[in-house]
Amino acid sequence: MLDDVHAHSGAVYLQAPDEPVLEMAVKAGLPRAFTAPWERVGLSAPLPVAQALRELRLIWVNGEEQMAARFPRIAVVLPYPFALAALPVATPGTVYGAIYVTWPGSRPPELAEWEREHLTAACERLAWRLERVDAGNLPLGPDPGRLTTRRTAIAGGTAGSAEAARMAARLPHGLCALDLHGSISYMNPAAAEMLGVPAGALIGSPLWAAVPWLNDPMYEDRYRAALISGQVTSFVALRPPGDWLSFRVYPGSDGLSVRIARARPLAGTGHTAGMPARGTARLVTISHLLNLATALTETVGVQDVVKLVADQIAPAVGCKALVILGSHGGRLHVLGHRGYPDEYVIERWHGVPLSEQIPGTHVLTTGVPAFFDSWQQLERLYPKRQGTQDGMASWAFLPLIASGRPVGTCVLAYAEPHPFPADERAVLTSLCGLIAQALERALLYDAKQQLAQGLQAALLPHSLPSLPGIEAAARYLPATLGMEIGGDFYDLVPTGVRAAAVLGDVQGHNVTAAGLMGQIRTAVRAYTTVGQPPAAVMRSTNRLLIDLGVELFASCVYLRLDPGPGRVVMARAGHPPPLLRRPDGQVRVLDLAGGPLLGIEAEASYPTSEFALPPGSVLALYTDGLIESPGVDIEDALAELGELLALYGDEPLEALADQLVRDTATAVERPDDVALLLLRAVRPV
Repeated sequence: MLDDVHAHSGAVYLQAPDEPVLEMAVKAGLPRAFTAPWERVGLSAPLPVAQALRELRLIWVNGEEQMAARFPRIAVVLPYPFALAALPVATPGTVYGAIYVTWPGSRPPELAEWEREHLTAACERLAWRLERVDAGNLPLGPDPGRLTTRRTAIAGGTAGSAEAARMAARLPHGLCALDLHGSISYMNPAAAEMLGVPAGALIGSPLWAAVPWLNDPMYEDRYRAALISGQVTSFVALRPPGDWLSFRVYPGSDGLSVRIARARPLAGTGHTAGMPARGTARLVTISHLLNLATALTETVGVQDVVKLVADQIAPAVGCKALVILGSHGGRLHVLGHRGYPDEYVIERWHGVPLSEQIPGTHVLTTGVPAFFDSWQQLERLYPKRQGTQDGMASWAFLPLIASGRPVGTCVLAYAEPHPFPADERAVLTSLCGLIAQALERALLYDAKQQLAQGLQAALLPHSLPSLPGIEAAARYLPATLGMEIGGDFYDLVPTGVRAAAVLGDVQGHNVTAAGLMGQIRTAVRAYTTVGQPPAAVMRSTNRLLIDLGVELFASCVYLRLDPGPGRVVMARAGHPPPLLRRPDGQVRVLDLAGGPLLGIEAEASYPTSEFALPPGSVLALYTDGLIESPGVDIEDALAELGELLALYGDEPLEALADQLVRDTATAVERPDDVALLLLRAVRPV
C-alpha cells in the first residue's frame, strides 16, 4: 500500500474484541516509538483512524494547519509538516479496524483520485483477507513493526562502497549515517573528532544517547522532524566548554545523513547555554506527556480520567493494573480501576480509614510517593497491611496533588518485579501531576452533577398516583449542555373522582429555573387541591410568578380529567399543543385557545377548551425540548411525533413513552431538557 501511493509510513489498527478500542497491529515505515501514545485508541477518540472507523469513510489531513485545527492531540505531539489519510478496513458485514498512511509535507495538498482508489482497494483486500482469517479461526498476533528496506545502490558495488568510505574519511566535514531508529551506522573520523567520542563507541547507538552533551529532547526532535516531514532540518549545539557545532540532517527512505561542521558562537550566549541536563527524559516520554496533557483537557468526569489513564498511561509505563483512590469522610474510596480480574482485591481498599497504615492512605495523606520493587519490600514496610496478595509483583503509589493538596492516589501495579530508577520515578511523578489536575476538575464536575440530579429528582414526582380510569407514564431527560438541570416539570394530582394533570417549562437550565419550577409545581398543586377551576389555576399561578419578581417566564398546559363521562377541560399558557390519539389510531393536534406565557402580564386571562377522552384514547403532553432541534422545522417535528404516537399508541404506556423519547434520549447533545406525560383513558374495573 505504501509503495503504491509513495507514502513513507503507515499502520494497521484492529478493533479489540471485547471493548471499544482500536489496537495497533502493524506499524511500517517509521519506528513504532513515534506513535507510542496511540498504541491503543478509543473508538470515540478525536483521532483520524477512529473517525474513519466511526464514519466508514476516508479522512484526509493535508498538513500542519489542518492537523492542528482538526486533531490537536496529534499536532501537539508531532508538530511537523506531514499529510495523513485514514481509512476503515471493513467488509459489508463486518468492521475490522482502520489504517492510516502518511506522506512528507512536501507532497501536493490534495489527495489525487488515483491515490484514493489505490488506498480504498488495498483496504478492501485487507478486509477480505481478515474475513477469511476470521472464518478459519486463525490467530492474529502483534507485529513488531516493519521499516522500509529500499536502498540506494552505490556505483561500483563493494569496491565503490569502500572508495566512498575513503573519500568521506578525507573530507574536513563530519559525516555520519543514521538508520530509521536514529542509531549511527557510519561515521567518518572528522565527525568522531568533532564529537569528542571514539567512532567505535558511537556505532549502533543513537547520536543523542551516545554523546552526553547531545542528550536533549530538542536535538532528537530535529531527527524526528526530518524523518516525518521528509525535509532537511538543522540545529546548533554547544560542545563543552565552548565549541559550537552545526548539524544538518538529510532524510531518506532508508535512513538519514548528518553533516557536522564547526559553527560561530551564538551572540549573547554564555558557556552554559544550550547545555541539557544529564538524564533528560527521552522524547517518547515527552510525547506521552504532551498527548496526555492534551487528552486530559477533554475529560469530564472521574471515570473519563480513569479510562484515559488505563488506555494511554498504563501501556506506556508497562504496568498490568491500576487503581485511582480518593477520600471521603475520612475514609479511602476507590474511584476507578482497571486490570484486576478479582474485584475483591479492589473492594478491600474501599472504606478503609485514612488512619490505617497502608500505602494507599499514607501516600494520600502525606503527598509522598512510594515505590516497591517486590512483595517482600512492601510486606516489610507495611507488615499490618490489610488483605492478601493481589497477584502483582511490584507497585508504584503516586500522590495526585492539585492546588497544593492531595486529591487522590494513583496505584500502578506490575506483574513482574520492576525496579524504579530515579529518572522513571521523576517521569511517573510528572504524569501524576497532570492526572491530579484533571481528577480535581472531574471530582468537582461529578459533585456538581450529583447535586443537580438530586435537586431535579427532589423537585419532580417520585411516582405517579394510580387513578381510576386513567393510566399514566412520564419521562424526564435533562439537557446535556450546562448543569444538566432545567425547569421542565410534570405532575398528576388526584381530586376525588377527578384528577388534574399539569406539564410546564420554566425558562432556563440552571438552579434558578429548577427552584422556580418547584415553586410553580407546588402552587399549581395547592390551587388544584382547594378546588380552583383550570382557568383560575392558570391566573393564580401567573400572578404568583409576577409577584416573585424573578423575570423568568414559564409555559404550561393544565388538564382537568373527568374519566367517568370521559371529558377533559384544558387551559394553556403559551405551551406547545398536546396530541390526542383516538381509539381508531387517528392523531389530532389540540391547538385550542390559550393565553400568554406565565409571568408576562399580570391581568392575563386563560380561556379553557373541553374535549372528549373516550376509553382507549391517549393524551401526550410534552415540552418543546422533545420536538425542537437545530435545522428541523417545528411543524415537521410535530408531525413526526404524531406519526410515532399513531404507530405505537396501542403498546403499553411505558413502552410508548420509551418510543417517543428514544431519539432524544440517545442524542449526544441535547440543548434543552425534555418532559413527557402520557395519559390513557381506560374503562374502570
